[in-house]
This record gives sequence, C-alpha cells and structure tokens, in this order.
Amino acid sequence: MRKYLLLYVLLLATGFLTAQTSCLSGQVIDVDDKEPLPFATVQAFQKGKLIAGTVTDLDGKFELCPLPKSGVVDVQVDYTGYPSAQIRSVPVDTSLVEIGMDSKGGVNLNEVVIKAYKVPLTQRDQTTSGQTVTAAQIRSLPRRRVGARRGKVAGLSKEGGPIMIRGSRTNNTDYFVDGVRVSGGGQSGENRERYNKITENPFLRTKDEAISTLSTDVDRAAYANVRRFLNNGQLPPADAVRTEEMINYFPYDDASPDAENKIALTAETMICPWAPKNRLLRVSTKAMPLSRDKAPASNFVFLIDVSGSMNSADKLGLVKESFKLLLAELGSEDRVSIVVYAGASGLVLPPTPGSERETILSALDRLKSGGGTAGAAGIELAYKTAEANFIPDGNNRVVLATDGDFNVGTSSQEALVKLIEGKRKSGIFLSVLGFGTGNYNEGTMQELADRGNGNHAYIDCAAEARKVLVEEFGGTLFTVATDVKLQLKFKPEAVKAYRLIGYENRLLATEDFDDDKKDAAEMGAGHSVTVLYEIVPAKTIEDHHHLGELHLRYKEKVGKRSRKRSAMITTRVRSWEEATENLRWGAAVAEFAMLLRGSEHLGKADWSHCESLATAALGKDEKGYRAEMLGLIRKAEELTNARR
Repeated sequence: MRKYLLLYVLLLATGFLTAQTSCLSGQVIDVDDKEPLPFATVQAFQKGKLIAGTVTDLDGKFELCPLPKSGVVDVQVDYTGYPSAQIRSVPVDTSLVEIGMDSKGGVNLNEVVIKAYKVPLTQRDQTTSGQTVTAAQIRSLPRRRVGARRGKVAGLSKEGGPIMIRGSRTNNTDYFVDGVRVSGGGQSGENRERYNKITENPFLRTKDEAISTLSTDVDRAAYANVRRFLNNGQLPPADAVRTEEMINYFPYDDASPDAENKIALTAETMICPWAPKNRLLRVSTKAMPLSRDKAPASNFVFLIDVSGSMNSADKLGLVKESFKLLLAELGSEDRVSIVVYAGASGLVLPPTPGSERETILSALDRLKSGGGTAGAAGIELAYKTAEANFIPDGNNRVVLATDGDFNVGTSSQEALVKLIEGKRKSGIFLSVLGFGTGNYNEGTMQELADRGNGNHAYIDCAAEARKVLVEEFGGTLFTVATDVKLQLKFKPEAVKAYRLIGYENRLLATEDFDDDKKDAAEMGAGHSVTVLYEIVPAKTIEDHHHLGELHLRYKEKVGKRSRKRSAMITTRVRSWEEATENLRWGAAVAEFAMLLRGSEHLGKADWSHCESLATAALGKDEKGYRAEMLGLIRKAEELTNARR
C-alpha cells in the first residue's frame, strides 16, 4: 500500500522513568502496521532552544539525554517522508512510550539511498557500496545485529542523503544487519569527511633560506572539530589537525595596538619545552578591538544549506540555534537576508531590520531539509542579494552555514574556489560555518573562506556557536584589516635552522610580501594571531643582539595600498618560568597538536609531558577553555593507549 503523510501521535504518560530522571525515552512506530521507524530524528526544546537531540535506532527506540531535572520540554519528531511532529509541554518526568506516525495524505516517498557497505559475513573484506532501498525496506530490516554495541543513529537525510551510525566504542562501531555494514565514519569503516592534505613544515637551513613569509589567517575551526572527534571516542585524522588553528582557538591577553596603528606586533623567545637545546619564538599580531555601539551597520546574508545531508540535530537544527544567538547582537540599523539552497536556491527572507527578530526567527523556523546540494547556485544568489543591498562603509558579509557536501551543479573544490575568488573584489566578506559529521567537507570550506576574504569556524554545539558568534562577534564578523602578511628575516649568524609550526597552506613566496595584488589573510576586530617558530640556534647566537627582522604588512580597506611595520627580534631567551603565559600556553597547544598529528619533531614530548605543560600554563582561564583542553589531552592519551 502506498504510504502517505499525516501524523498521529500517541502519548502515554506514566511513570516508566524513575523520578528526577534526566532522560526521556520512548519509541517511534508506524501506527498502521505497528512497525518501528528507525532513523527518525527526535529533538527536545525548552523555551525555543534545542537542548537535546538523537535519532531512533533500528528498533525505533530513542533516548533524549541530558534533560533538566524538572519542568517541561517540547518534543519534535521528523522522519523521512513524514511531516514534522511537535508535542508541546511534555513533563521531563514522563515516559514518552510511543509516537505513532500515520501515513495518509501528502507526498509519496518512493525511495532513499542508504550509503553503506554490503559485506558477506564470511568475507567482510569484500565490499560494495550505494544500495537503493525503499522506506518500507528500511523499516522491515531484520533487527539482528552482529558485533555491535550500543550506538546512536545520527542522520538519515531526505532524498538521497547518507545514513550514518555512531558507536560508543573508542574505535567506532560497525553494524552488520544480515551482511550489510553501516558505519559512522572515523578511522574504521567508510568515512565521507574530507580534509586537504597537510605536509608538516621541515626545518630550513638559514644559510640556504633565511626568509619566511606567510599569510596570517586566523581560522579556528580545527580545534572544535578535533574536540568533536575526541568527545566521540575517536582520534582525529592527522589532516584534520591544523596546528595554527588549534593554537589560535584560545584568547591571549596581548596588548592592543595604539591609536596610530590598527595592528600591534610583538615577539618573544623561550627555551623550547620539547627540545631544550632549541628555542621557541612566538610572534603575535592583534587588531584593534571594536565596541558594538561603534560598529558600522551590517548587511548580513545568511546562506543556509538545507539539502538532505543537513537533516539532523547537529546540522540544520544547530544552524538555526546558532543564527538565533547572532540575532540577539543585531540592531535596527542592521539588515538580515536569508538565502537557502538544496536542489535549487531561493530567497527565503528579503532584507529585514535586525530589530524585527520575530520575522527573522519565523523564517528560520520554517526551514526544512531535503534534496541535493547545489551550493554554487546558492553562493551566486547570496552575493547578488548582498550586492543589491550593499552598505557603503558598512559591514557587508555572506555567512555560509553548511556541512560542505556540495554535489549538484558546480561541486568541485577548484570550481567553487574560482567562483568565490571572482566575488572577492566586491567588498563583500565571507564567513563559513561548518556543521555536522560523516560527510563534513572541511577542505572545500577552508579554501572558500581563504579565497573569499573570509574566515572559517566549525560549530559542534551551542556553546561553540556562542563563542564564535557572540563572544567573538567583532573578530568573526567585522574585518578591520585585509591582506595581512608576516615576513621574518633570520640572521644566519644567530639562527642555524628554523621551522614554522603549522601554517602549511598559508606560505607565501618572498616576493609576495611586497606585492599588493597578492591576496592574504583578513583580521577581525580584536582578533589576535599567534605564530610559532622552533629555532636551532647557531653557536655564535650569544654574540648577537637580534635573531633577525620582523615585518608586517596589511591594508586598512580592500583595494587600498598596504602599510608596513617592522621590528627587530631580540636574542633574549626566557626560561619556562620567565616566559609569559601567552607563550607557555601556545607551546602546550602546539605540543598537543604535534602529538595528535604524530609529528616527527616531537623530541621529548609525550602525553604526560603535554599534560604537565598545559597544567602549568592554565592561568586565570575565566571561560574554562584551557581546562577543557586539559581534559581532551587526557582523552587523547586514553585513546592512544587503547589503540596499542
């Protein structure tokens, strides 16, 4: 019988959960044939904010955790081919036993694609992928699991998106259902996440190459992404660990620039913790902060991916919550437009004053996911919308929210980058916000941000959204300097060799430094950038007062001529105890990243050493970011030991 869409909800409220529970459990079924519905998305909201989300398992069962100890929540259920169900004011001490979904009326669901491996149980090393199955076949899958422990089903996409299952074991979980394995990525099983290759910078002999030039990009996405892997019980792929982004995720208390300069420039050297015979040099730049009341009017275009691959709580659900946080920072002089794209693109909300929050919130709440991902068409429309409402001397910016899984129309990284580069001179900046797991395309998003006069962040939770869009509002969304470049000229008499730690894809040729046509990094208001070098001192280093010269070049506006600042790098070397907290913490994060990457330059570094460095450099840590990393170091050590 053809299944049509209508919703019937059966709510049985009795004490199946113990009092004071912080979890709400139940089962989603098809009310017609009483069959459980696997892969249905279940979310809990309180006062309009998403507080918990999960997906039903193969038996249609779910558990929402953690929830408040008391009060009520609103529960929303989504299933491929069915309209959303919204159940208001469910007491958290109630057991949501059954949610029955009737299939009458609406649009017929013909089939979805399950991205899986077909693995004979006797020959699991022989695989094929990409089965097409009907919705009825998904529901009728045998419930037998082979070698699987409890896990979460996280993300059945509408109209052809992948099914992903995350397990709770440290090496991920593979589910075998009558010979078919469905796995959630990571380092075992199939993973569609994509990262551009990183080849660690080597030591360079100063007598052969004394000049180091780089673009000081301030993207910080890698740390949140690494945190997501570790919290999910997995070690991240090496190419997901961008050392400079790990280091620059944290706030540092560098001095702000004076009134004459928009960027402050400092340098400091200490004994290298993992290689005591070497030196560790920290170069930092900090842009002038910008108070919210003095910020120029903003013309924001929210470009939101609503394709099938975004159909999960950690994707489109979190996108909505993130933009709601940002709206609280806007005023009547600001403008917000919303462009969406899936199989096609469209303008969902014309330019609307930031003070009309209810209108903007309503437009966000109406967004649903489904279809392929025609990202290029969405990008074109977003820039066209921004250009039509351009604010001279204002903050004109496209804010792209996506998992980066472009698969319709122009979809190659190279073609998308060329498209963005063509928009670069428009005076419209780009912020790229990455979401989700399983098919996260970090490589493309990184390149789009780099080439589009923009920045890139990865948002794995509401707290990260608040950090990026509220706490770092100016730095993320207000550019105060463009084409920012650093150049260091080391003295061969004082420095035998050096290596730049991170920034592998930010390197520039020596001649690029003085070339104003060469694109480089952007810096937001109040942003600081840390650059670390490991230095092998020459035997005559004590005979010199300086390690070399430090140069900074930047533009105050797109298209203007650049300004240059210079300073000398002193040979004064501090001990660990004498060094500033900024340098000590930067060293601890660098060592953490090196261990995760399996660097060949580890020296005496190991997990115990790294934990000691981080513990000794915690400082005030008012927001707890450093303490969080200390916990991640311990998790990484446990996962590393478990792998041996």
